[in-house]
Amino acid sequence: MRSVAVAATDGMLHFELALAYEVFGNPPAAVTTPWYDVAVYGTHPVRVGRFRLDPDHALDRLVDADTVLVPALADVDADPPADLVEAVRAAHESGARVVSLCTGVFVLAAAGLLDGLRATTHWAHTDQLAARYPRVTVDPDVLYVDNGRVLTSAGKAAAMDLCLHLVRRDHGSVVANVVARRLVVPPHRAGGQAQYVTTPVPPQDDHPLADLLPWVMQRLDQPLTVEDLARRANLSSRHLTRHFHDVTGTTPLQWLQTQRIRRAQELLETTDDSIEQIATAAGMGTATTLRRHFHRTVGVPPDTYRRTFRP
Repeated sequence: MRSVAVAATDGMLHFELALAYEVFGNPPAAVTTPWYDVAVYGTHPVRVGRFRLDPDHALDRLVDADTVLVPALADVDADPPADLVEAVRAAHESGARVVSLCTGVFVLAAAGLLDGLRATTHWAHTDQLAARYPRVTVDPDVLYVDNGRVLTSAGKAAAMDLCLHLVRRDHGSVVANVVARRLVVPPHRAGGQAQYVTTPVPPQDDHPLADLLPWVMQRLDQPLTVEDLARRANLSSRHLTRHFHDVTGTTPLQWLQTQRIRRAQELLETTDDSIEQIATAAGMGTATTLRRHFHRTVGVPPDTYRRTFRP
């Protein structure tokens, strides 16, 4: 998945386009494996926000790319440009992985790539997406949806989450964490988290879970329950759950499960420990339990994941 094509057209929003370049266009210093080659594809010089952008390649060359990114469209009331829709469809038919950021999903839907699949976009446009494309199962409550070769994200910061998710798929958890650290963003937010949190995420050291979350991360190998977390935070279980949703957009158990899976990924990438040892270190109990949850979350068994990132 080395070649990344940004499919550009007039009226795209510059935030998502620049974000894609920032993630895929700048290889981390610590990475020795080949990084992505990023280029813009379009039919003519395009207007992106207040900027003019000259494409590197013609739009019909999208079929040569490994991954096609479709940034957000400013005008979702009009039909997407027909030449863009056709080029994205052709790229998918030729085997490309196609990814929409925010309202770029309307291009994928118009191309028929989302028929029968789950998809998401910015919460302000999910109703419109569902009404215009009834064959698409629109999920308004998630950050991103990974259907394998077709992926969609919610708006703005969720586009960053999806881009980091792609880096994690291609290069592993350790590399994705390096990229996130350079960008000063959370290393991982699961796609199933709520995209709209009722209160803004507070500063890192100024919320009710500021002491609890690091404490949990140091004890992932231990059998922790919601009651254990509530007792440590001096909160009732009900109040703990409310604070978790406000701060992380998910429940305590879902957050804990995600951290354990990520710990298992890191150990699979960086150690020769057995699956049983990793299951214990990640707090999953047994190798059977780890394999079941890992496969369901990551999409492949732990052994396959290890072979991918530790040849």
